[in-house]
Amino acid sequence: MSELTLQNAVVVGADGVLDGLNDVVIVDGIVAQIGSNLAVQGDAIDCAGAWVGPGFVDVHTHLREPGEEWKEDIETGSRAAAAGGYTAVVAMPNTDPATDAGHLARYVADRGAQVGLVDVIPSGCITAGRAGEKLAHLDELSAAGVTLFTDDGDSVADAGLLRRAMEYLAERDGVVAQHCIDAGLAAGGEMHEGEISSRLGMSGVPREAEETVIARDLSLVRLTGVRYHVQHVSTAGAVDLIRDAKAEGLRVTAEATPHHLYFDHTSVRDMNPTYKMMPPLREPADLEALRDGLRTGVIDIVATDHAPHADHEKDHPWEDSPFGVTGLEWAAAVVNMVVGLEPEGFFKVLSCNPAALAGLADQGRLEEGSTANLVVFDPEGIADTNGTVSRSSNSPYLGLEMRGAVRMTIYRGRVTSRDRSVADPVGAAG
Repeated sequence: MSELTLQNAVVVGADGVLDGLNDVVIVDGIVAQIGSNLAVQGDAIDCAGAWVGPGFVDVHTHLREPGEEWKEDIETGSRAAAAGGYTAVVAMPNTDPATDAGHLARYVADRGAQVGLVDVIPSGCITAGRAGEKLAHLDELSAAGVTLFTDDGDSVADAGLLRRAMEYLAERDGVVAQHCIDAGLAAGGEMHEGEISSRLGMSGVPREAEETVIARDLSLVRLTGVRYHVQHVSTAGAVDLIRDAKAEGLRVTAEATPHHLYFDHTSVRDMNPTYKMMPPLREPADLEALRDGLRTGVIDIVATDHAPHADHEKDHPWEDSPFGVTGLEWAAAVVNMVVGLEPEGFFKVLSCNPAALAGLADQGRLEEGSTANLVVFDPEGIADTNGTVSRSSNSPYLGLEMRGAVRMTIYRGRVTSRDRSVADPVGAAG
């Protein structure tokens, strides 16, 4: 029998702080008791000053396996997730080969289970090979348990093809998640189209590259009734479109990334490729619109878009460097510092809402009888930004002073990370 007692915490369930209840007892992977002054079972952990809530869930993680394991693989990505307080991640399908068939989705899920540090949930492609020409094997992917479908890294440009995918997935309550960047409007763009790009003489990506795709897709959502999720929202205009769609009653959710909440386009003035991402960092007014969208519920989720690249890939001039940054380890600190949420809202955007989107019954909950997927988060602690657990170091947070520290991650009752010291995988790496 495995036992663990968390003491003296601010305990946060799906409906908010559990007033007067400061202890959590975990027995054999289950939350056995929540109360005060409970009898200690197993090891006792003093959580004074910390919040104990549902483990974080990321619905937008690039694990790079299969095909690009020199950037990251499922084991190293799972380690980074555990260090950041995550107990589940949804793996994006832009791997090599792309996850466009059932056996590939099962491979990702099986590798995640073999590592055993977090739930690894495969997403599936909308189109075969993410090429945008014909539908992926949506039936096989659904049979393999996939519920979230995306060609992330590219938008589905063919509206007719996207409509057919939406109609098929609407019947199965699947989620269409869109990387909303119009390839034509963004062609050649290296950063946000604005004052900084003009000063640097660089081609920019206008806000309209994002907003026109969202507007088109929302018309298809009206037509098909599908559940639709907007990935990595970056503009104030996009927030307005999502707000209006929700007011209309459309089944729409949206995510913002930590980097779009923390940095704006002035960070690219030195052309450090660490800050090169797609969509690009926007202007301060866009950043504030994202923060306000999270506070008001227009944006439902903080998702990392953790996109690892090897040092030799990012160590190039700006225009030759790939898009993408890592963020699993410090996402919670960003939310804690810049969004200004109370504990209930904090866990909603990092745990409860993403678990609901991904359909994960064992995640996003803290109540007696629930699976013990939990995080101990100190909102006043200083985050360790001196190194990374990921295989890749293309993170804009390294070396920054950040407030908010993950003290412990508990996955199915097992401590998988304590002060960023990550447990060994449960199985061989293979």
